[in-house]
Amino acid sequence: MKNIKLSILVGLISLIGYSQNSVQDSQQLRWQNSQQNLSQGLTIGGYGQIDYNEPDGSEPGLLDVHRLVLYVGYNFNERVSFRSEIEIEHASEIYIEQAYLNYRVKESLNFLAGVILIPMGIVNEYHEPTTYYGVERPSVDKYIVPTTWREMGVGISGNISDASIRYQAYVVNGFKSFADGSGILRGKDGLRKGRQKAIEAIASAANFSAKLDYYGIPGLRLGLSGYFGKTQTDDTTLEDSYVGVAMVGFDARYKYDNFEFRGQYITTSLSGTEEYNTLTGKDLGSKMYGYYGEVAYSFDLKGEEQLTPFLRYENYNTQAEMAGSFVANDAYDKNELFFGLNYKVAQGAAFKIDYQLINNAVAGSETRKQFNAGVALWF
Repeated sequence: MKNIKLSILVGLISLIGYSQNSVQDSQQLRWQNSQQNLSQGLTIGGYGQIDYNEPDGSEPGLLDVHRLVLYVGYNFNERVSFRSEIEIEHASEIYIEQAYLNYRVKESLNFLAGVILIPMGIVNEYHEPTTYYGVERPSVDKYIVPTTWREMGVGISGNISDASIRYQAYVVNGFKSFADGSGILRGKDGLRKGRQKAIEAIASAANFSAKLDYYGIPGLRLGLSGYFGKTQTDDTTLEDSYVGVAMVGFDARYKYDNFEFRGQYITTSLSGTEEYNTLTGKDLGSKMYGYYGEVAYSFDLKGEEQLTPFLRYENYNTQAEMAGSFVANDAYDKNELFFGLNYKVAQGAAFKIDYQLINNAVAGSETRKQFNAGVALWF
């Protein structure tokens, strides 16, 4: 298998020798997602991701249709539209990823209601597999944000063109922390298991989410996100079953010719975790954080084809702080290094490979390694 990996890598790198000038991804397309690509009348589209993941060790590799998503949008008129995504994960699980009604008063003011993506960081909104490098989404966006994070709610959004600002502000339901007499949130993956995914979602407390994006400098986009509120519980008489959540994120994307940089920092403070852990027997941290930086350079090949080497470093910790006498697990303090190649064969189709080095803060622990390969589609 190592020879196969080497052959794939060498074969893709050799294509650089045939590079020539061609049309590259426009900045506008790179910073759109499915729900922003709505045309007149009925729009049908989608995206898909097929992965191969092989740990470097005795474990076998895994092949997976990680996700296949059908996008359906409809413009009733110039003001009113409906936008939705239906996702099949691992060829067996079906979810509603987005489903909301949008009423456009003007460019600077839209009213939304339904299942809405929380605007936190980069990938939670821009999660189509051709919009990021690497076979898998960044780990920070999996364990800290956590992508794909959507909630039921209402809110407003719009572009203030004169100020080069896009804003979003929503009132939504939150993470589920307690149900059927048991705690749900834990140290291993933070808030991830608390995503309700619009499945008969408990709504015991309102939460607030907002984001500002600035795009006034050519090639640069800066984002500031915030999310504040309390978790949801099916037993409102148990005060200790709630956890307060305050999440703040900063992200940056920059593109100059064929060079790209992106990075983000997310920090989360959780209140009431000592009482919550005592009640449930869980080990939820009182603070989590994560950040990453990524650089990439695209070599133009024939037509629309591009070959893009990239490098990404990530650091994240779901138990950066623990309340009371609870002790942090150093295994949850991780850093990861990714390097790989993205071979775009068409506008919306790519082959990907990367190699992943994973370390944690446990004394004497060894570096885990993983090879990833995949197909990415968006249409």
